[in-house]
Amino acid sequence: MRRGPAVPGWPPAPPPPAWDGLSWQLSDVSQLPEVRDELRRSGEVDGPADLRDRLLLVLDEMASNALRHGGGHVEAAVRRTGDAFLVAVSDGAAGSPPTPAVDRDPGQGGLGLYLIAELSTAHGWYVDGDAKTVWAVLPPG
Repeated sequence: MRRGPAVPGWPPAPPPPAWDGLSWQLSDVSQLPEVRDELRRSGEVDGPADLRDRLLLVLDEMASNALRHGGGHVEAAVRRTGDAFLVAVSDGAAGSPPTPAVDRDPGQGGLGLYLIAELSTAHGWYVDGDAKTVWAVLPPG
């Protein structure tokens, strides 16, 4: 079942309002296992076990993309938006919109943005100053 659009680009759009949650300052992909552990142990995410798994997957994909392609300093967050959760990741590549891979062998990677779009009910990105933020909303069930 497709929830998000399967298009070559992500829509430029602000995220919905969000509050309460967890956030991390990241500088290297080696920090991601610790981030995943903190999110697993956190009481911030209540709901079915598969929700936590989906949040972990989306956060990991978005943060690793930002760390690999976003030019250094990365901020990642998981916050509430009513009954759903917002995953937002900011990096310093304001001039580089999120661009899903097109015509690439799946064995070479590049399918993370498609996966995020599939798992989310809404997704997008925006620029604020010299930072780009990519975001996705995940429903509780």
